[in-house]
Amino acid sequence: MNMTCREVIDFLMEYLSGGLSTSERAEFERHLTDCPDCTAYLRSYEETIKLGKAVFADPGAPVPQDVPEKLVQAILASRRQDM
Repeated sequence: MNMTCREVIDFLMEYLSGGLSTSERAEFERHLTDCPDCTAYLRSYEETIKLGKAVFADPGAPVPQDVPEKLVQAILASRRQDM
């Protein structure tokens, strides 16, 4: 089985959380070896997660000025829904 780019996107969270079976993980990583676009997407996704965690590391810290207000409001609304 050859994993497609669409399948890589669909399985991205499971890959990062360690939720793929051994064979699925091997196929996922084989696809990344052959697909620079998916590799770049994965790196970008990982960086986004890292930055998102850093933003909420200190809940009392001020929001950087270059963050759009709509984004701040969307994140706050999403967090309220999860509670």
